[in-house]
Amino acid sequence: MTLTEIDPRDLVTASEAAILMGVTARAVRFWTTKGLLVPVDLGDRGPKLYRIQDVTKAELASKRRLATRSSSKAA
Repeated sequence: MTLTEIDPRDLVTASEAAILMGVTARAVRFWTTKGLLVPVDLGDRGPKLYRIQDVTKAELASKRRLATRSSSKAA
């Protein structure tokens, strides 16, 4: 997804996403590394930006992964 396809007001940095989700910026970068969150394609310009909707989905996916992992260990 490119910047021209979305409203710039829906974009946040990793730090802003972390504040919104109540996690650390490191957690947001981890979601990116694991493929749960994909930044908007800005080429090589500026910091990585994320759609708020995608950040929310990544947090939910991360929680599901943790819950699944925890239930597997308990069994």
